[in-house]
Amino acid sequence: MIAALRGKVLFKGVNRLVLDVQGVGYDVAVTLSALDSLHDNGDVFLHVHTALRENNLELYGFVDRAEKALFELLLTVNGIGPRTALTILSGISPVGFQKAILEGDVHTLTSIPGVGRKSAERMVLELKEKVSKMGLPGASAPERSTAAALNDDLISSLVNLGYKERIATDVAKRVLHGVPPDVTLTQTVRMALKELIK
Repeated sequence: MIAALRGKVLFKGVNRLVLDVQGVGYDVAVTLSALDSLHDNGDVFLHVHTALRENNLELYGFVDRAEKALFELLLTVNGIGPRTALTILSGISPVGFQKAILEGDVHTLTSIPGVGRKSAERMVLELKEKVSKMGLPGASAPERSTAAALNDDLISSLVNLGYKERIATDVAKRVLHGVPPDVTLTQTVRMALKELIK
């Protein structure tokens, strides 16, 4: 199973790109936000979900682990496949999606192209508890101001994203060194994820 790819962008299309990895071109489906954030020059790193559909292997790429985690969470919802999950995440930001799920905001979810009321209600019903436990940016409790609390929250968020506690602790120490006092948990998680994919 392909879990990640690093290479150069050969071609960009609608919701997909071809990534040259040491001479091999990988056709990867991506969200619109991921496509907009990628540069044509230099190396690109993607977290990848590999889907085997009948006799067809499909790759879905994400710039950050949080978006990939939400994509894979969407696949657990009855009736939502990889292409639908990609369409949903192309129509709303990861933080916006989490907020809509946690608040039961069916109106926001149905504003995403291809999502009807029944699908939106099913997502809220099946994902609310799971999203609340993920600890992803936007799904966590309001950030506390003390340095110790922020350090604990950052480590907890990284562990919930799948990193070992030792690695999360090391990265948190590096990221939080010298940050301004008004930095938020969301900002530090983004900084940590950038540090982890270096």
